[in-house]
Amino acid sequence: MPRPLRLEYDNAFHHVMNRGRKKQVIFHNSDYFEAFLEILKEASQRYDAIIHAYCLMKNHYHLLIETPKANLSQIMQHINGKYTQWHNRQRGSDGTLFRGRYKSVLVDEDSYLLQLSRYIHRNPLDVKRKMIEQLDDYVWSSYQAYTNKAKAPSWLYRDKTYQMLGQRNRYRGYADYVEKGVDEDIKRFYSKDNILGVLGSKEYRERRRDEVKDADILTLRNALQDRPEIKEVLNLVSKITGLKLLDLKKPGKTSAVNAAKRAFAIYACKAYSAATYKAIAEHFNLTHVGSVCYPLTKIKKEIADGGWAKEIEKIEKEYCIVKYT
Repeated sequence: MPRPLRLEYDNAFHHVMNRGRKKQVIFHNSDYFEAFLEILKEASQRYDAIIHAYCLMKNHYHLLIETPKANLSQIMQHINGKYTQWHNRQRGSDGTLFRGRYKSVLVDEDSYLLQLSRYIHRNPLDVKRKMIEQLDDYVWSSYQAYTNKAKAPSWLYRDKTYQMLGQRNRYRGYADYVEKGVDEDIKRFYSKDNILGVLGSKEYRERRRDEVKDADILTLRNALQDRPEIKEVLNLVSKITGLKLLDLKKPGKTSAVNAAKRAFAIYACKAYSAATYKAIAEHFNLTHVGSVCYPLTKIKKEIADGGWAKEIEKIEKEYCIVKYT
């Protein structure tokens, strides 16, 4: 399987995450946390990484990194590689520490940087089994530095966040902002198992699409919260295939051509909208959820054999989704 696309360019902002293999603990005590922070310092100095926020949990971490030199891969190779070596020496072990390559989300600074900073800092409080009662009690994130409860490391850059917040009292203002909780659109974006590659406005994604259109990797999809409604996808498929909307949704006997178009419509709703199997079954008047699977399998096979290329190209052009082959 191709590896996920890494979008790197000068002065980009990235939300980077990784967790221990099989969810194992990667920070066993304060020595481990401090060692990781020291490695962050090294990365900031060696690769000019600008670290805007961090939160270290027992089995995973979150970083908000700006890359003036478009070198996220180098930065993360240093951080993950050096910490793995240090960790293994301490534990008398060898092999991989992390579950795989880090996850990274390219962030639209104008639309989401401030909200993402809040999301990262609230992690110890918002996890299923919250680790603390007050964020001020958690020492292994940059939150205390942001609220002036602890001295900020020299390599932590807070001014951008304060500037975007626009509060006269930046410490109290940031604390009040974080206490309000995570935005609903951020929750939706990070609530899915498959975290997508770009968190930003449609205009931002279009600019990134144009910059990487010749890339030789996977599909770059639009941000999750902007996925169209099922009705919108159905209307588009109706227009593209020339089959009336009522006929797309009509079950029962029909011509082979219309049946194929109906199956493609089911596939398109699953692939491009945020609809569940249940919602798709209801829209297509299917008797049960399992009935969605057959047309999906059929169309996927036809696509693998080169079918539906023109229709897919039109859909992905409409929704600013770029295919890398």
